[in-house]
Amino acid sequence: MHALLASCLFLTLVSGAMIPKRTGNGNRSHGKGNQGNQGNGSFNVQLGPRPYYLVDDMDEGPLKEKLQSCSEGPFKVSDFVFAHRGAPLQFPEHTLESYSAARRMGAGVIECDVAFTNDKQLVCRHAQCDLHTTTDILNRTDLADKCTTPFTPATNGTNAKALCCASDITQAEFKTLCGKMDGFNPNATTVAEYLDGTPYFRTDLYSTCGTVLTHNEYIDLVDGWNLKFTPELKTPEVEMPFQGYTQQQYAQDMIDAYKNAGIDPSRVWAQSFLADDIFYWIENEPEFGAQAVYLDSRVDTVQGYTNATTSLLDLAARGVQIVAPAFFALTKVDNATGAIVPSEYALAAKAAGLEIVTWSFERSGWLKSGGDYYYQYVKSVINNDGDMYNVLDVLVQQVGITHFFSDWPATLTYYASCFGI
Repeated sequence: MHALLASCLFLTLVSGAMIPKRTGNGNRSHGKGNQGNQGNGSFNVQLGPRPYYLVDDMDEGPLKEKLQSCSEGPFKVSDFVFAHRGAPLQFPEHTLESYSAARRMGAGVIECDVAFTNDKQLVCRHAQCDLHTTTDILNRTDLADKCTTPFTPATNGTNAKALCCASDITQAEFKTLCGKMDGFNPNATTVAEYLDGTPYFRTDLYSTCGTVLTHNEYIDLVDGWNLKFTPELKTPEVEMPFQGYTQQQYAQDMIDAYKNAGIDPSRVWAQSFLADDIFYWIENEPEFGAQAVYLDSRVDTVQGYTNATTSLLDLAARGVQIVAPAFFALTKVDNATGAIVPSEYALAAKAAGLEIVTWSFERSGWLKSGGDYYYQYVKSVINNDGDMYNVLDVLVQQVGITHFFSDWPATLTYYASCFGI
């Protein structure tokens, strides 16, 4: 009975998850209310218990009452919801299973972080060199020795180490890997111990053997679901040019994949932390460049935050239309009222006419002690998990964000359906 129940649950989550073959030219009309139904009837968005837990955990007030009033839906696919690496709160990131879960939870836009292999093929990985923490490569005797830094056990107070890059192996070799939950144990003395490092607020329940995907497979998958795309060109962790492969060719190859698939540029939000990549697309692929997202990491330091805020007009003048800092940079606490309000960066971005996208919701674990990196500017007023909806409400209603990346799309879908976005 237990095995039967588990099998039924898994089949529900990945229903329709076989990678579809591309048909037609891929140019479809997408807008608010897109159901992602592959042309075969209505699609049933399912959110599970987490949004309800968060709403129940909120302090009493008008926002809680509004969200409670939406408890029975209907819940719809929303382009406001960017699935960050799929649904990595519980599923191995950038895998078929993770993307399938994100789709089921109503994400209208799904992310593939794009890295390249040794044979210069594009695959979905969060970083150029993360295979040692996100896949089983260290358990693979045929591939582990190809890693830039093979596994070295912890000893005499020195942490265990390993470094395995997509560029260490070919695309064909990459496709033989199993995706796992991102994490590692720095005190490990064996490979098995090293791979057993999933953070406390995630789970290994579905970390059996995630199906890793190439960039082209991701395009086929998301196109077959009638959804939209947000590929991030990952900053290389190897010296460029790599065996003659330049940064510009890398940036062009990512865009060419969508052009070759007949995907309309309006369905694609190309991202990069490197401003030069954004400028390249604006100049050389203006249809894609118009919706390119500059991931602004400059806000991570006090001086960088100031510099980033004062330079937003210059970015706009160079043709950048969308900026995306981590969401901590968009809010602060008003010392006079104790309310969460838009930050100086948020106000400057709006004044410069820039659209704001942000990241990443549901990546912080328990918030009972004020949260972590993502809540650093408002931690004085954060004391329970439900407070994340208070932050979200300010980001939407006052800052005016247009899209939000989340590690668990259901949490955003609940809010988006409740407020009609």
